[in-house]
Amino acid sequence: MATNSSRTANMPSLGLALLPVVLTLALLGVQIFYFGDFTPHIPLAIGLAITALVGIKQGLRWKDIEEGIFHVIHVSMPSVSVLILVGMIVGVWIASGTVPTLIYYGLTILSPEIFLAAAMILCSVVSLSLGTSWGTVGTVGLALMGIGAGFEIPMYWTAGAVVSGAFFGDKVSPLSDTTNLAPAVTGTDVFSHIKNMMPTTIPSMLIALVIYLVAGFTLIDSDNASFERINAITTSLQNNFEISAWLLLPALVVIVLAVKRMPPIPSLFAGVLTGAAVAMFTQGAGVHDVLTYANSGYSIQTSSDAINSLLNRGGIQSMMWTISLILIALGFGGALEKTRCLEAIIRAIMSKVDSFRGVQSSATLTSVATNLVAGDPYLSIALPGRMYAPVYRGMKYSTLNLSRAIEEGGTLVSPLIPWNAGGAFVIGALGLSIGNGNFENLLYIPLAFACWVSPVLGLIYAQIGAFSPKATAEEQERWEKQGEEIADYATGTATDQNVSGVYAAK
Repeated sequence: MATNSSRTANMPSLGLALLPVVLTLALLGVQIFYFGDFTPHIPLAIGLAITALVGIKQGLRWKDIEEGIFHVIHVSMPSVSVLILVGMIVGVWIASGTVPTLIYYGLTILSPEIFLAAAMILCSVVSLSLGTSWGTVGTVGLALMGIGAGFEIPMYWTAGAVVSGAFFGDKVSPLSDTTNLAPAVTGTDVFSHIKNMMPTTIPSMLIALVIYLVAGFTLIDSDNASFERINAITTSLQNNFEISAWLLLPALVVIVLAVKRMPPIPSLFAGVLTGAAVAMFTQGAGVHDVLTYANSGYSIQTSSDAINSLLNRGGIQSMMWTISLILIALGFGGALEKTRCLEAIIRAIMSKVDSFRGVQSSATLTSVATNLVAGDPYLSIALPGRMYAPVYRGMKYSTLNLSRAIEEGGTLVSPLIPWNAGGAFVIGALGLSIGNGNFENLLYIPLAFACWVSPVLGLIYAQIGAFSPKATAEEQERWEKQGEEIADYATGTATDQNVSGVYAAK
C-alpha cells in the first residue's frame, strides 16, 4: 500500500541541518566537561529526538525515521556481535590462564624500554591476521595493559600503543569489514585500495614506532622500574594459575582460523569454546564456572591488588555499557542520515570546493566530522563515500583517493572519539575508567600516534599532489559501463586547478 511506503525527507536548509548536531554537541559538552560525567548516552538520545523533530518538519513520519534508525543499527549488528564475543573471550581466557600466561611471559621476556613499540607491532600483526581491531584490543590489548601496569607504565601510554597497532592492522587487513566497505562504496577493489593506503600507512607506522622507542628509552627508566612489583605479579600469577605455553592455544586457534579466512564471528566463538575447554582441563574450572565467566566475567581475590585489578573483568555483561552507547549513537547517526541532515551539510561543503586538493581534504574531514557527530565508523565511511564519489569521477581522479580518505577519517579516527562506537569500546575493553572522572586516561587519544598521523599525511599529500592518482582510461571506461554517477562540471574541464563545485549527476 502506498501509505506504508517509506518517504524521503525534503532537503533541510543548512541551518536546520546543523541544529541537531550543534545542540547534541553542546549537551555532550555540558555532560562531560561541566558535570564531569562521562556518560554520553542521554545527550545522544536527546539528540536523536531533536533530529526526529527535524525529520517530521521535513515531511517524514516517525515510522520513516524509525526505519532509518534501525537500518543503520542492523548494518552494524555484526560489530555488536563481536563485542559480545570479546566480552565472553576476556572472561574465559582469563579463567583458562591464556591472558595470565601472556602477562607472565610479557613481564619476564620484554624490557620496559621496548615495551610500547613491541605492543604496537604485536597488535598490528594480530589485527592484520584477525581482521578485527576490536577483537585485538579486547584480547591481546588487555594482556598488554597488564604487562604495562607491571612495568609501571602509565596506562594511557600503553592504550595509545595498543590502539595504534590494532586499528592500523584492521585498516590494511583484507579480512576487515571497514577495509572492504571503503572500496565497496567508492567502486574500487579491496586489494588496490590496500595498496593505495601504503603511502600513508608505512610512514605513519614508522613515525609511531620511533616515538614509542624514544619514549621507552627516555620516559621509562628500567632502573627505577619496580622489579619487586613485577616479581609480586609474576609470583601471584604462578600461585593462582597454571602457566604454560600450551595455554596460548585459544589465541592460536583464533589466529589460524582467521588466516584461513574464516569469518570473525565463528572464529572468535571458536576461541571461546577452546578457552572454556582449556579452563576446565588445566585450571580445574567447572562447566557452570565457565558459563559464569563468559556471562559475568572472571572474579579472583589474591594478595596482589595489581592482579585483582587486572583480572577481575570480562563477560558479556561488562560490554553492556558500551553496547548501549553504541546502539544509541548508531540510532542518532541513522536519524541524521534519514532526515538528510548529514547530506545537507556535506552538500554545503562540496559547493565551496573547487579543486582536487579541496575535495580530498573535505572527504577526509567529512569522515572525521561524521565520526564525531554520528558516533558510527560505518556511517562515516559509507555516507561520504557515496556523496563524494561522483565528484572524483567528474574530476577524472581515481576513486582510490576517496577510499583512502574515508578509511583514514573513518576507521582510524573512530577510536579517538570517546562517544564513538570505536572509542567507547576501547575505553571499556582496556579499563580506562573514564566514567570515574579519570580524564587523564583520555591522553591515550594523542598518544595513539599512528591513528592521527596517517590522516594528517593524507591531507599533506592532497595539498602537494603526491600519491594522488588520476583515473586511468580503464577506470573511466568501467565507470561508463557500470553507469556510475559522474559529476558534470560547469567549466567543462575537470582539472586540479580549475573545477567548478557546481555539478549535476549524469
